[in-house]
Amino acid sequence: MNIGMGERRKIILLVDADPHARAILRNALEAAGFTVGEAANSFEGERTVSRVQPDAVLFDLMEEHDVGGISEAARLNGAGNHPPVYIVSTAAEALAGAIGLRELGVSGVFLKPMDIPVIVQTLKTRLGLPKQPR
Repeated sequence: MNIGMGERRKIILLVDADPHARAILRNALEAAGFTVGEAANSFEGERTVSRVQPDAVLFDLMEEHDVGGISEAARLNGAGNHPPVYIVSTAAEALAGAIGLRELGVSGVFLKPMDIPVIVQTLKTRLGLPKQPR
């Protein structure tokens, strides 16, 4: 991906307790031209959002209390101007109980096992990046 002078690479924050899952996503996102930040849990994610000010967050919703972390991460990045937050999870049951995800700033859900090309293309589309020629 060619980035012109003065253009900043889009930053994606990965919040996932599984270092292997983070590494897979990080490698794919960096290959697609993104800069990637990482956090191992929602508490670390909250601090990282305010520090790196990501353009989007991929959040593994592993436990019910993580829903509060999503809301806080969105709030910390600026009142009413938070990045799109996407959940990446196997926790379909937790999602079923988390009615109102839109109100928390959640833009979408990706279920594991991850479809990496779909995640990359969704982020590119949402963040207004050009599509890669095939």
